[in-house]
Amino acid sequence: MEDNFNKHLGNKLKLRRLALGLTQTKVAKAINVTFQQIQKYEKGTNGVSSIRLLQLANYLKVPVNYFFEDFSEYLINLERSQEGHMNVNYNFLVKLYSELNNDQKLKFSKSLQSSNIGISKAV
Repeated sequence: MEDNFNKHLGNKLKLRRLALGLTQTKVAKAINVTFQQIQKYEKGTNGVSSIRLLQLANYLKVPVNYFFEDFSEYLINLERSQEGHMNVNYNFLVKLYSELNNDQKLKFSKSLQSSNIGISKAV
């Protein structure tokens, strides 16, 4: 499954990068990796760490879940979570949040506020 996800994520990354008219070099510089690393991400050769995924999402102006959309395992788990079968691992979320720098925390907070506005309008 991991290899399939790496390829899926790589395809989503490439599609978004091309849609924005960005080069691999430009994306690489934005997240402080080499363009070869972006190539490996796009081919699915290398997995993307959670912090890199967050950086890519921020730079490409998409929510993190953009990279999971249309991935079969994600969709199955999404359905289960909506049915109440999945528990949220709050310790993991706290650990992930604590690893963010101040700028990333600020962007995350703004994103949460935006999604709360959207949620309250929908309800």
